[in-house]
Amino acid sequence: MTRTPTPAKPSTPRRRGRPAGRSGPGRDSDARAHLLEVALRLFAEHGIAATPLSLIARKARVTPALLHYYFGSKDKLVDALVDEKLQPLSAALGQGLIRSGHDLRSALEVFVGTLIELLSANPWFPPLWVREVLSEGGQLRKRLIERVAPALAHRVRDLAAGAQAKGRLNADLDPRLLMVSLIGLTIFPLAAQPIWRAIYAADDITPEVLRRHVLALLLRGLELDDAN
Repeated sequence: MTRTPTPAKPSTPRRRGRPAGRSGPGRDSDARAHLLEVALRLFAEHGIAATPLSLIARKARVTPALLHYYFGSKDKLVDALVDEKLQPLSAALGQGLIRSGHDLRSALEVFVGTLIELLSANPWFPPLWVREVLSEGGQLRKRLIERVAPALAHRVRDLAAGAQAKGRLNADLDPRLLMVSLIGLTIFPLAAQPIWRAIYAADDITPEVLRRHVLALLLRGLELDDAN
């Protein structure tokens, strides 16, 4: 007697959503934060345009599907970088300026100290700033101008203008350029570390040494004797 074969059960189609194996309280946020950190390091090293999502997934040791699940596209990943990394840094600087009140000297001390501390704790930022903000065609420039920089830059300008109106700031200085000077004295030295550390014996130059150097330049200048 011939046995009738049992029909195979139809396979259950895979549901859309998070790839399997990534469930549990806190694991979503941990995995997402890890992916963002890996992306930041690669963006700072290679540039955003030269870093495909597949490379981020490979370096993070996850599947491209998981990266797509959390961010969807590279544009959304870059938006997440701005929202979750750059804006909090800017907010921390802004809060420091608010706490310093209207005293420009105190504001400069807080701003420089806080910025150097934040940059030292986030070493990806200076090279990323050079590649993606300062350089023409950088993918963060427009986002920074529209979403991150204005409030902070205007706050610094207004503090400088107020001090100038009271005769407490050199009249030859342009308040609009003070923020530019602050960026040049803080972010640029950290971005250029591979160069000047290779030229000088500079192992003893710590973030605290840089902070003191920047504030000395800002608050006292070179203190040259005109008679000499």
